[in-house]
Amino acid sequence: MTKRVFLIVLDSFGVGALPDAAKYGDEGSNTLKACYNSGALQVPNLEKLGLFQLDGMDYPKTCVPMGAYGRLAERSAGKDTTTGHWEIAGLISEKPMPTYPNGFPAEIIEEFSRLTGRGVLCNRPYSGTQVIQDYGQEHLRSGSLIVYTSADSVFQIAAHESIAPVEELYEYCRLARGILQGEHSVGRVIARPFSGEYPNFVRTANRRDFSLLPPGDTLLDILEKNKMDTIAVGKISDIFAGKGISRKILTHSNDEGMEATLKLAQEDFHGLCFVNLVDFDMKYGHRNDVPGYTAALNRFDQQLAELLPLLKRDDVLMITADHGCDPSTPSTDHSREYIPLLICGPAIAQNVPLGTGASFGNIAATICGLLGVHAFDQFHSYCGEIRTEEGLR
Repeated sequence: MTKRVFLIVLDSFGVGALPDAAKYGDEGSNTLKACYNSGALQVPNLEKLGLFQLDGMDYPKTCVPMGAYGRLAERSAGKDTTTGHWEIAGLISEKPMPTYPNGFPAEIIEEFSRLTGRGVLCNRPYSGTQVIQDYGQEHLRSGSLIVYTSADSVFQIAAHESIAPVEELYEYCRLARGILQGEHSVGRVIARPFSGEYPNFVRTANRRDFSLLPPGDTLLDILEKNKMDTIAVGKISDIFAGKGISRKILTHSNDEGMEATLKLAQEDFHGLCFVNLVDFDMKYGHRNDVPGYTAALNRFDQQLAELLPLLKRDDVLMITADHGCDPSTPSTDHSREYIPLLICGPAIAQNVPLGTGASFGNIAATICGLLGVHAFDQFHSYCGEIRTEEGLR
């Protein structure tokens, strides 16, 4: 029986447009292909896990995969981080979360301003790096908060750390989260602190997400109710509003996330270590930085080489994503893509093609099956396909 599952989400690492991508303006998007076509992608360990042998791939196949590999479609409506992670954890979102292409309505902004005692600047979709350049000086002069959104379901608040210290900014986010309920239940309220002087403002590493409370039990709740550890690394705790999480480790970068994961691999626990590596999305996907995204994948692959030898005989490692964010398209927003699912471990059979799954929720069903918990019958569990005879015992 599996004792520990490590689930690593490479945030935004899509592997090709979904059949309905055109409805989202994402026809032809392929985050992996954008990095592969750069000519600089060097990911031998991901390749050994079967990355280049997923359905829809036409890359050279140079090795026999050392585990199981497939891709998953999203059943939920939308392409948001919260929606993707919730589906990974077994919750389908039938309706997309609200977005605000024309900015937030006056009643929302007026109530936010009343509660915070500060004015509001911008209030429209904007690039996160550009918005502080265009509104940062006025923010410093007036103390008004920079509120903006994107094509995703987000209410983002940018503030210079000298004007609104981080804990104060977090409190403003909590106030916004309280306002944004009902028809205005955006997926996330995001704190976007920055520092520096014009024109050299830079976002700091103190970002924090304030998500909706999941509307039902997720994989995390199920495992916690079965007395198992549920360890959240990175922004996982924020995405699930802390629900079902027994331990959280906040991180500020991919490197910190992988350092925490490597340390956890040397600890004794029973359950799930759920990791989000946000740099792919935040630093590179949204900024259309193909070289940066590619280099980040190369760096993760090197860290993967450190993690694999730490897996014990009753451990399973799963690598996936939550949506796409093709850095080679004109759009700077998320893209509606398939996600990869790479599974390995000492008790996982080699070279098992899983094809194309109908839902990200197959991950929740598989993890529960591996850990001996009966749940998520509405999804397909790969347990019977991926475990060796020893792993079945």
